[in-house]
Amino acid sequence: MASMRDIKRRIKSVNSTQQITKAMNLVASSKLTRAKNRLMDTRPFFQETRKVIAGIVNGSKGISHPYLEKRKVNKKAVILITGDRGLCGGYNANVSKAAFSCIDNKENVSAITIGSKGREFFKRRGVNIIQSYTGISENPDYSDALKIGRLALDLFIKEEADEVYLAYTEFISTLSSEPKLIKVLPVDVSEFGNEDADDQALTIYEPDEEAVLEYVIPKYVNTVIFGAMVESAVCELGARMTAMDSATENASEMIDSLNLLYNRARQGAITQEITEIVGGSGIYD
Repeated sequence: MASMRDIKRRIKSVNSTQQITKAMNLVASSKLTRAKNRLMDTRPFFQETRKVIAGIVNGSKGISHPYLEKRKVNKKAVILITGDRGLCGGYNANVSKAAFSCIDNKENVSAITIGSKGREFFKRRGVNIIQSYTGISENPDYSDALKIGRLALDLFIKEEADEVYLAYTEFISTLSSEPKLIKVLPVDVSEFGNEDADDQALTIYEPDEEAVLEYVIPKYVNTVIFGAMVESAVCELGARMTAMDSATENASEMIDSLNLLYNRARQGAITQEITEIVGGSGIYD
């Protein structure tokens, strides 16, 4: 059995850790509220952009555009969104595995990573990383999404990637999230849902549908990436808050167990002292 001094030192150490996990829980909780509000502001623009693209494609016959072109898949590009830090449960590992699931041949894949954890995941598995962004996972900016979107569009147009995928974490609730893998390019409007054909027939696009798509689709790609970054930030903060709350509770349970162990050791030491005193007094009887 450990000595009372060792147990006391252990209790002090766990107490210090508990203070840290409590503080991290409060910080994550505070940031989470702001991140949720930002997510709610981002979603409507994303949904309206999808409606415009679907409306143009479904309302026009025989329309073609490079961003809609499906071709034989020889090369892929994957955009992976993770966090820069750990201590958030399985958040980073789950979305990284989802991204890796679409890779058939590592030699024909170009990866763009957001967050140091995703970069480390792909590096360990020998995936070619053409660009990596760090320090933006918890507070993404649209300008960051613009750079990443431009890079993804260039890869597709130059035929350096025949498909572009995006791996992120979808926010369901504070306690629940789900890793998602979606195809960003080529744009597949069949995944957007049905549009009202009568409404679309009344819409006239100037100068023409192709020119509008040329403008709208890059905006859509940028918006999808930015929306995924914002959603992932909410999920990361939620996962960290949950993980730190669980760690704080575990620390409390550990402190209770150590206190019980300390009291037993103390009682044993007192009993031993009493026994020695009683035993020693018998010598002089």
